Amino acid sequence: MAVTQPAAPSAPVPAVTVPPARPAAPAPPSGAAFTARPPAAASVPSVPSAGEEARGGGAVRVAGPVPGALAHRYAALPPPLRVALAALRLEVLLGDPRDAANPYSLPALAAPAGSAASAGSAGAGEGAGWSGRAGALLTAAGLGQVRAADQRVRALRPLLRRDLALGRAAVAWGGPGVPPAGRVRGRAGESSPVSSPVPAALLGPAALVAAAGGVLRQAALVVAGRGSGEPALRQWQPVLAAAFADLLACESLTCVALRRPAAPAPGSGSGVGAGLLGAVAGYVVPTVLADVLAQLGLVLAECGQGPAGTGGGMLAKLTGDLPLAGVDAAGAAYWQACLAGALPALAGEEPRTAHRGPVPAFFRLADPPAPAPAAGVAAAGEQGDGHTPGGHETDGLEPGGYGVGGDDRVVLSGLLRAGAARADGADGADGGDGGDTGGAALGALARRLLTEQRALRRPCRTAGADPGAVAARALADRQALLWLAAAVLGVREAADDGRGLFLGGTHWALLALTGIAGRLGVPLPGPAPDPRAPVWAELAGRVRRGVDCDVYATRLLW
Repeated sequence: MAVTQPAAPSAPVPAVTVPPARPAAPAPPSGAAFTARPPAAASVPSVPSAGEEARGGGAVRVAGPVPGALAHRYAALPPPLRVALAALRLEVLLGDPRDAANPYSLPALAAPAGSAASAGSAGAGEGAGWSGRAGALLTAAGLGQVRAADQRVRALRPLLRRDLALGRAAVAWGGPGVPPAGRVRGRAGESSPVSSPVPAALLGPAALVAAAGGVLRQAALVVAGRGSGEPALRQWQPVLAAAFADLLACESLTCVALRRPAAPAPGSGSGVGAGLLGAVAGYVVPTVLADVLAQLGLVLAECGQGPAGTGGGMLAKLTGDLPLAGVDAAGAAYWQACLAGALPALAGEEPRTAHRGPVPAFFRLADPPAPAPAAGVAAAGEQGDGHTPGGHETDGLEPGGYGVGGDDRVVLSGLLRAGAARADGADGADGGDGGDTGGAALGALARRLLTEQRALRRPCRTAGADPGAVAARALADRQALLWLAAAVLGVREAADDGRGLFLGGTHWALLALTGIAGRLGVPLPGPAPDPRAPVWAELAGRVRRGVDCDVYATRLLW
């Protein structure tokens, strides 16, 4: 869908100098996805600069029946128009990721430090500061106007999926003119930029999810492209399907935590947490994705994509950047210790009416994020993305719904209990075979996980005496995985709105919960349909159609 600039601006726009990725911008292969014209006439979308949009010197003309049509063509779960435009600007400024002459290409970013290929991208990392080229990129893309945490991460996705270190620093960027050195420190050396709208606990997980999605896409491209001619590669299809489901689960938890205004996490120090959900994401996302990255490394190696190839180079670079982004084993251990210390307070009784009411607002990823609380009352008014939250909810909860107040523990416990009751009624939104059978299997698995959660309540009450003990950390690990399962159930149910979205179907959720049950050592409840084939079909279809491996099903420009 074409977006054109105003013909005659009424006032000059301050120039932002950004070194071009290449002398002349190429026409992206998937440009037809954003235009209503025939593919032969497709070209790079003409996206207005951030200055032009903010100045209002001319109307942004979008080809389509409504002004927000671009956002609806941009993803299955469309963002606000401003966020879609910022992401498209950033994508165009970054250039073709396959062009070796582009300093932001995958080969250049994955090149070893000091090599000729990496020389062009020098200064783009966090160590060089964001007053240089990377800061100019984000300013030109208009990222400073996107203040809601989940929408900021979403607009940064084109950069996040290319490089973990670069992406993590981009998430921490607070906006043009903000000194990058302003930081606060909490316990265990955890730090966060004061100005960043993204909580410190979620800086690394948000970047890691996107970067791991980029590696998954490279592996899926190889297997889907060569699988028909090389039958031996088909054995990796179920492996990539399980990795896709794990990635969607981790992103579901991260997105919900970004949308959920909450107090600092227990034991995390002042100003660095994102509530219980942030602490859970800080621990469980690096832990689960470490297994995913190991599987992707095996697949890429077997497909001949070692460190010298694009996919292997991306994986090697990502693995080396894990400590810098705080999502290595040490970072996960810190958040695990925070959860272990909070176990007694998190072992209260579950709500009695958890299965009634709609899904809380922060699980509905296509809706505006909830406003941040102000003096105990949810703040009303305009969000940083130019839209206001609608509806009649209070803190995303309904009377008699999933919980009370702002207690993340109660909300998640209620969702796990609700998933056990509601998943039985799944209507087969996957559009595949065995929809009712998949819904029944998902409900049975949710009930099994709910039983495990109830069994942990008593030992959790006494675990706080020694949070560093092995038993306390093991309990924290199990609780975090159960909350991950609750996030999967909540996001799936919220997306099951009758539109037939993949996110609202049962296949990916069943596969994700199966993986969680395996990590917990919980036996599966009887025979169930194998969801790996339909999940792989979705993943292969996405890479062929130029759609990202994210929960929003975002269309890619390149």
